[in-house]
Formats: sequence, structure tokens, C-alpha cells
Amino acid sequence: MLTTLDPTLLWIIIGAVVALVAIVTTVVVVRTRRARELESRDRPSIEPTEPTTAPTPEPVEGDVLVEEPPAPTVPTTDRPEAAGTRLSRLRRRLAGSNNVLAQALLGLISTDKLDADTWDDFEATLIGSDLGVGPTTELVDTLRKELAIDGVNDPERARTVLRSELVKLADPTVDRTLNTTGADGLPAVILVVGVNGTGKTTTVGKLARLLVAEGKTVLLGAADTFRAAASEQLQTWGDRVGVETVRGPEGADPASVAFDAVNTGADRGIDVVLVDTAGRLHNKSNLMDELGKIRRVIEKRAPITECLLLLDATTGQNGLIQARVFNEVTDVTGIVLSKLDGSAKGGIVVQVQRELGVPVKFIGLGEGADDLAPFTAEGFVDGLLGE
Repeated sequence: MLTTLDPTLLWIIIGAVVALVAIVTTVVVVRTRRARELESRDRPSIEPTEPTTAPTPEPVEGDVLVEEPPAPTVPTTDRPEAAGTRLSRLRRRLAGSNNVLAQALLGLISTDKLDADTWDDFEATLIGSDLGVGPTTELVDTLRKELAIDGVNDPERARTVLRSELVKLADPTVDRTLNTTGADGLPAVILVVGVNGTGKTTTVGKLARLLVAEGKTVLLGAADTFRAAASEQLQTWGDRVGVETVRGPEGADPASVAFDAVNTGADRGIDVVLVDTAGRLHNKSNLMDELGKIRRVIEKRAPITECLLLLDATTGQNGLIQARVFNEVTDVTGIVLSKLDGSAKGGIVVQVQRELGVPVKFIGLGEGADDLAPFTAEGFVDGLLGE
């Protein structure tokens, strides 16, 4: 049986319970706050208390955030190979080729004996290599005299004699320097001409690379307006070495485009303006007349310092006929011989110089971007003899 509690005692118990709850609650709150303070103090600060550099304020325009434009990307350009390293590399390539002239020369100094039949075969092979009757007769007569006593019993002497006579035929005294200095502060203007399919546009691009490697500023003129892809092809070559190309619409007047290129080069202080022209057959009088027009229009702004004729070395005697006609129309100052590698008849080097009185200034021995090099008589002969 429960006994009724005294009211006073009941209130005392309730008060004690309330006080106990209050004390416990206070302790919990204090401990929680203390733990948070310790955690905050121990955590590393995200922002430095004293920044070493002032934060860059975001550019604003009113309440709208103005974004910085992206930094312009710097186009990457090729670094063309210097002329010196090209010469040694191309000489090695010529030495490893199946050049008809090279085979004939090496065959002579490796034979067991030099009898009449050997000399007859040698002479026939030289003529077949497009060396020409005159140069062939000179070379054979000289070699027969020089080798009459010892023959090829002394291979080193035979090679020395052969090298000396070949260098004379290639004429090391000819000035093969490319004129890259314009008159009265104007740019040098180099006009490149040739027949269809010789790789003119590609050669212009390779020549631009060679000039850039020599530290020249260059501008390209795409005056081949008949082929839709010619201007784009030339611009691609220029872009690879950071050279600008002046173009016109397809079918535009080639002389007008050439003039614009030279005029632009003069206004900008460019060192050399290279003008690519459309390939044309040497027996088409209207196309050849147009080439004369291009020349006359260009010279209203600046003199043409070089007119380079591109010849395919594999065309042989036909290339010589082409050279004569182009020389009559455009006053050719130098020859560029392409495709001298492989089975090309290298004798054309000597014959074209003899016939035109114009030096070979550059040779191409491959499809690579830097497979164009200045021609030297000694380097050419050494390549033929595998030296």
C-alpha cells in the first residue's frame, strides 16, 4: 500500500531533477563548443593570413564578369636544314644511286684492261648519259692520253685523273651564287619557270626553305592561277616556315598576281620575293608570250634578279630543247635540276651548261622537304665517284 508523499518533499525532488538536467546540459554544451574551438585551431588555414602578392581582381564591367581573351597560340614552324649539311647528305645519296653516268665512270676504273673495245663502250655510254658528243670526245681523248702508260693498274691514280677531268667538264669556275640582293632597297625577285609536271611549285617551296635557313625574309607569289591546288600547295609550303603567300582568285591574271607579290614585298622590306609560274609547254607560243608578259609587268615595280629554269634530269635531250626555248623568252640565269637521283642521266649537267652558257645552281635528289641543295662541280663529281 503506497503512502502519500509530503508535497514539500515532492517539490524538493522535482527541483533536484531539474537542476541535475540543467547541469548535464550545460556540461555537454561547454564540451562541444570547446571541441569545435580546438578542431578549428588545429585545422590548416585555406587562405594565407598575409598573402605575398596582392590577389588579381577579376575585371568587371558593371555587374557582369568580363572574361580575359585566350592567349594567342604561337604557330609552330619547321626549322629548315642548312645548306652545308644538305650537300654532304645529297652527295651520299647520289653515290648510292644507279645514275648512268656514275656507272660508266666506275666501270672504267674497275676494268682489268683498257683496250679499244673498252674505250668504245665507255664513249657510247657517256653519250647515252646525255653528256653530249663534244664533252664526251674531250673526256675520252684526255683519259686515253693520261692512262696510256699505266692504264688502270694504279686505281688511285686512275680515279684521281678521272675526277680532275670530270670537275673541269662541270666547270668549277662558273659563278653559281644566287642573287638575293635587290636594287635600291627593293627586294630581290626570283622567277621560277619550267614545263608541266617538273615539280615547280614544290621546288619553289623548297627554295623558300633554303633561303629561310640562310636568314632571309621571303615572300611567295602564287602566279600559277590555272591549277586550283597550286596556290594552296604553295601556301602550305610557306606556312611550314612562316612565310606569307600572295594569292589571287582562280583564273586571275598571273602577271597581276606576280606584280602584287613584288609590290607587297617592296612595301614590307622583304629580302626575296619568289614567284611561282604555271607550267607551260615550250612549243606553245601563247603560253610563252604570257611568260614574257609576267616578266615585263614585274619589272615595272622591281628588277628580276634571277630567272631559274627547272628541268627534270630524266628528260635528257628533250630537257635541253626546253631550256633553249625558255632561255630565248625569259633570259634564264640559272638551272635547277630535279630528280638527279635514281637512274637519271647525270650528263645533262654538263651539256645544258655548255649549250646555254647558264650554270646549274641547284640540284634535287629526293622528295624530302630539304632535298634541294646548291650545286658544286666538286660535290657532284665526288657523288658520282662514290667519294
